[in-house]
Amino acid sequence: MTLSRLAELAADPTASFVLIARDGADTVELLTGEVVDVDLLADIPLTVDGAPREVFAMVPYRQVRERGFVAQDDGAPLRCVVVEEHLALPTPALLEALPSTPVPLRDGGFDIADDEYASIVETVIAEEIGRGEGANFVIRRDYTAEIDVDDRVAALTWFRALLTHERGAYWTFAVVTPGHIAVGASPEAHVVARGGIVTMNPISGTFRHPAGGATKETLVDFLSSTKETEELFMVVDEELKMMSAVCSDGGRITGPRLKEMSRLTHTEYMLRGRSALDPRDILRETMFAPTVTGSPMQNACAVIRRHETKPRGYYSGVAALFTPNDEGGHDLDAPILIRTVYLRDGSLNVPVGATLVRHSDPHGEVSETHGKAAGVLGAIGAIDRDSAAEAREDADAPAAPQSLADDPTVEALLASRNSRLAEFWLNPQGEDFTGPFAGRSAVVVDAEDRFTTMLAHQLRHLGLDVTIRPWKETADAELDAADLVVAGPGPGDPRDATSERIERMRQVVARRVDAGAPLLAVCLSHQILSHRLGIDLAPLDAPHQGLQKGVPVFSEDASIGFYNTFTARVAPGTVSVGSAEVSADPTTGDVYALRGEHFASIQGHLESILSRDGIRTLERLVTHALA
Repeated sequence: MTLSRLAELAADPTASFVLIARDGADTVELLTGEVVDVDLLADIPLTVDGAPREVFAMVPYRQVRERGFVAQDDGAPLRCVVVEEHLALPTPALLEALPSTPVPLRDGGFDIADDEYASIVETVIAEEIGRGEGANFVIRRDYTAEIDVDDRVAALTWFRALLTHERGAYWTFAVVTPGHIAVGASPEAHVVARGGIVTMNPISGTFRHPAGGATKETLVDFLSSTKETEELFMVVDEELKMMSAVCSDGGRITGPRLKEMSRLTHTEYMLRGRSALDPRDILRETMFAPTVTGSPMQNACAVIRRHETKPRGYYSGVAALFTPNDEGGHDLDAPILIRTVYLRDGSLNVPVGATLVRHSDPHGEVSETHGKAAGVLGAIGAIDRDSAAEAREDADAPAAPQSLADDPTVEALLASRNSRLAEFWLNPQGEDFTGPFAGRSAVVVDAEDRFTTMLAHQLRHLGLDVTIRPWKETADAELDAADLVVAGPGPGDPRDATSERIERMRQVVARRVDAGAPLLAVCLSHQILSHRLGIDLAPLDAPHQGLQKGVPVFSEDASIGFYNTFTARVAPGTVSVGSAEVSADPTTGDVYALRGEHFASIQGHLESILSRDGIRTLERLVTHALA
């Protein structure tokens, strides 16, 4: 009965339906219902006539504008299927029923040539990361081709192929709706909310398997890469910013683990925390994953707008399933829309992107886009499959390889990564804080880097009553009334005389210093404070994006994470400037921290997972500012 229902839907050119195969399940879910396009996430119809409904939604990248971020607008709809029918199809029988005849492709190839993409990578590293615009950015390109069969037949054929040949996918799915058809195998859950627990799954670092599959030796080389390790740490930091915004307990890190697929292996962490928010609000506050956009998020969207020539459609958005639960609300399961084929009127595109960081090799990033596309392109017949690397169930296939994650050397390499991280974020977080600054208030001014959400969580952990204000929304009266003002980090050149944002941060810092009112300045604001005190600012020879350093912070050495392209710099050996104490690198003169009457500052990010001594150093600096 259930398979005949799918056959009926497939034969009806007007029918809409969704197929979902979740990792580890032995059935495929079939969803049907009315298609409704809405404007905002808040408009997703979780109730109809007062009754809770299950809803499947395709959230396009342009929806990020709900957070005030820029995006090219291609009109891709926020498409909802209000579920009327939810069936479970046995996977073996479904595979027999789905079409299997290969779909020929015409005129296949990437829309941006390899050399041109490598040139874009060089530009982004030099002009964006090199100017302090952020730590990492994801720039995409698309594989495109034409087909001569019906889009719906192609989608079902490729769904079968992905289900058969790809492994390790979080969701394998096909979405068939008027004018928008998608089929993919996403490795990554962006956000899941069940029973008041929110989970995020940052995946980063891409190991492209050699022909025939991964070996222990090649995997160990990958896990030993500084670039790949730091790339993962940076996306964990970025997703912890989101977790701290939606979870009352800030979020806890577990992992790392391997994510093994047919042609790629990734490294991943799991982040968990508690939240009472509506799942649509959780989705809005976590738009979108840094693994497919970059960090800091707001500036990453601006960089994407500058360097991508066409809109993203659904690439880097999410597929979201809202399911009614026993508590009267809805659970949320939302994988990222990557490793996906989009079909329309006989044309297809497969968007892929590489994460660009300060260590990136342009041609290595070209190779990464080929690797990320390979699983999908192999399944649809655009390239040859690597049969030896696939975990297939065919009788004539080689046995599935044993997971390399169980190898003791691999386990030890993965576990060793946590020795670099702050115990604060590895340990469970409480929700009721009675720290040393209980009864005091703080306003954190956000200069467009949501590290402020993590910083606010740590300040609450120390007992402060914290409010976060975007720089555009700061009122002098509110700042004057706060016991402590924290001038936050942000992207850009602190010397920029044309930036309204940096000018406002100068005003915030000056107002507190002139009034002798307690101030803590972080990263960009530390540089602004330094300049006000007469200290020169200069670009670093190489950006410190996602770099962990042991540095002197007055009478103590501290292990701190840095995300800066510019630095305040004094003559080596300088210990004071005017009435301010200076803690600087003894060789370069780079200023790591300042303190004076009722103010303190830090160049690094004490809230970062890379700051092993972050919470201890934060308490010391706040104690000084409030003294």
